[in-house]
Amino acid sequence: MNIFEEILEHKRGEVKKAKRNISQRSLQEKEAFGFRRLSLLRALRSSKPAIIAEVKQASPSKGIIRADFDALAIARDYVQNGAAALSVLTDEKFFRGNLQYIEAMRKFVTIPILRKDFIIDSYQLYESKSAGADAVLLIAAALDSAHLQDLLAEATNLGLQCLIEVHTQKEIEQLPLGGVDLIGINNRNLATFKTDIAISARLRKFIPDEIEVVSESGIHTSDDISFLMSHGISSFLVGESLMRAESPGKALAELLSDVTQNQKSPLCEGLSVRERGFRGV
Repeated sequence: MNIFEEILEHKRGEVKKAKRNISQRSLQEKEAFGFRRLSLLRALRSSKPAIIAEVKQASPSKGIIRADFDALAIARDYVQNGAAALSVLTDEKFFRGNLQYIEAMRKFVTIPILRKDFIIDSYQLYESKSAGADAVLLIAAALDSAHLQDLLAEATNLGLQCLIEVHTQKEIEQLPLGGVDLIGINNRNLATFKTDIAISARLRKFIPDEIEVVSESGIHTSDDISFLMSHGISSFLVGESLMRAESPGKALAELLSDVTQNQKSPLCEGLSVRERGFRGV
């Protein structure tokens, strides 16, 4: 059993326990369940490049990424420094995340919040909405095609947008592309945790132009982003490189500034970067 399979096995037990502790009806009665959702798709399309900045303390492959972890302070730092959206890890066992981080952030964050977890059950969609998330991650490798389509339809009915994560051409071909607005290409192989950003460049051509593509994992520098932009990708999920910085927000601002300078370089003629736009707090 590889680490991805271990995570999914644990998640199944975790969801069963959660269902026993809190009913779906109770989730629907929470105040945040009735909040207006912010559009992740609109946020990404209004900023080029658009960065989904990740709030993450640890990972199975890297261990503790940030010891002095304050999820709320990091979220505020990101928002004030140009994040188009936030990605918040909520898996507790393997990533030291918590759904309560989203609940707390929702009180002041005015950009979309993506719940990043291993969503395998519709109950987790109700959890996500009750916490105040605007969008959820659905991982193609964790779900068969029919199950993914069912979760996508239910999330849409709940007003949640879905970032569908793929890693292979086969996973793209099996997607119900007619109902998908956002596809994330994970540059990390979840079975081996090896990362290569060229995967995004290679797979982009198999995705229709009208679908917004997000490159995920292994993005550390402005050169990485410029390379991916040259292959038609303008949205990026960035986590570890920011979380390891002394100030994640300052690192984000510097990354965006460096990308802008790269795009102005004669070497990058023909690539356009629209003026960034985001709502602060």
